[in-house]
Parts: sequence; structure tokens; C-alpha cells
Amino acid sequence: MKKYSLIVLVIGVLLSAFLSGCSGGSKEEKVKMGISGSDSDVWKYIAEKAKKEGIDLEIVEFSDYVRPNQALADGDIDANSFQTISYFNSFKKEHKLDLAPIATTVIAPMGVYSEKYKDIKDIPDGATIALPNEATNMGRGLLLLQSAGLIKLEKNFDGNGDLKKVIENKKHLKLKPVVAGQTPRVLPDVAASIINNGVAVDAGMNPKKDAIYLESKTAKPYINIIAVRTEDKNNKTLKKIAKIYQSKATAKKINEIYKGATIPTFVPLSEIGE
Repeated sequence: MKKYSLIVLVIGVLLSAFLSGCSGGSKEEKVKMGISGSDSDVWKYIAEKAKKEGIDLEIVEFSDYVRPNQALADGDIDANSFQTISYFNSFKKEHKLDLAPIATTVIAPMGVYSEKYKDIKDIPDGATIALPNEATNMGRGLLLLQSAGLIKLEKNFDGNGDLKKVIENKKHLKLKPVVAGQTPRVLPDVAASIINNGVAVDAGMNPKKDAIYLESKTAKPYINIIAVRTEDKNNKTLKKIAKIYQSKATAKKINEIYKGATIPTFVPLSEIGE
């Protein structure tokens, strides 16, 4: 009886070791990705694709633009995807964070909206245009007005919003800074309002259909990125996730979800600078 029990025990140990070895070979790599809530549908799709590559991608949603970078720097998440290269460079410099981009993703174009005019060229002399009052977004809004031919900015404009940097305003437009979240609400009171993509979508607008003038995908400082800690910029698993994102299948999914309101822009990092 004892001999039989010993045989059973040995077989059990060997089987356990074999199964352990098998499961170890197929063990998934875990990655925590920080995003903003508006991107959740795309990242759920990426997570499904990553699962097939042996990556357990956990999506961590943030409701603000400060915590995702701090959480990344602190090691609470492994990467994030929510910000433009312009915001990223400004934030990491201000907070002295050792972070780096590993891939570009999309551009969520800022637009000019109006309840009174259907073409930006129809905005009359002396009209009031609202724009976000936060420095980065105000700068982006001013560049948008310049690209539309309504104003001209100083030669070495650094992207930070300041109305004093407007050196030419032939239509004598009155530029009215307001809190970004209020830009849709002031539409009845102004000729036009410059509204961030996410704010416009939250207000029930479709940037592609409703904007009278829209930022193009060539606005490189405002292309979004996937960011990681600098020490992890060559991490194979994180690069694999970036590759999954920058696929034709993902671009098609983005177009299905946002219907052109968010544009896939998979360009080399060297083209947008860091």
C-alpha cells in the first residue's frame, strides 16, 4: 500500500511540474495603459488584439490631463495615450519628468464653430471669436485662425497663447478667451468659437460635419502620442502595442468609431520632434 502511495505521489509531482512548465511558457505579459475616457473604445479593441499576442493590456482611465503623466513617472502605469506632443513636451519640462514618446496615434482636430455663419470667410469685421483661455490651447486656437487667414502671429511664435502675439488683425476681430469647457456654450453670443475636439464631441457636435473650419492632420505639434518612461522606450512589449495601434485594422476601427472626427496619423516621431 505504501509503495502504491509513493508511486502516486511521484506521478503527481511530475505532472505538476510538467503543467507548471507549460503554463510558464504561455504566461502573458501585463501592461497598464493610461488613457482618457473618450478613447476607451479604441483601446478596448487594442487590448483584444494584444491578447492574441500574449499581452494582458489593462486599461486605466483618467478624467484629467495631469495624473496620467505623473502616474507614468511614478510607475503606477507602464504607458499612457491621451496627449499631444506639444502638451507632452511642455508638461514633462515643467514637472521635470523623464518620459519619452514611442509612437504617434491620432490627431483630434480643433475647429472653429458658428451658429451664425457657414463659412469662416463670412465672419465680418469687428466680430467676436471665443477661444480657450489655457495657454497651450489658446496658442493652438491662434494658429488655427492664422491658418484660416484671419490673423497673423509674430514670426517666432512659440505656441503659447497670448493675444499680444497677434501682430496683424485686418478684420479687427475681438478675441475673447473663455474656459475651454464653456466654448460651446458661448456660441449664441459670439460670431464663432474655437472648440477642442473632445469638448465639441461632448457637446453633441461632430467636428467633421459641424465645424466651419477644421485643423488638418498636418498640424504636427498636435498629433497625439503613446508615452512611456524613457528607460522603457525600447521595451519590446510596449513597442508591440504601438505596432498594433499603428495598423491598418486599427485605423479602420478609429474611423468606424469616430466617423472622421478623430484622424489616424501614424507618422514617424522624427517628423514631429520631441
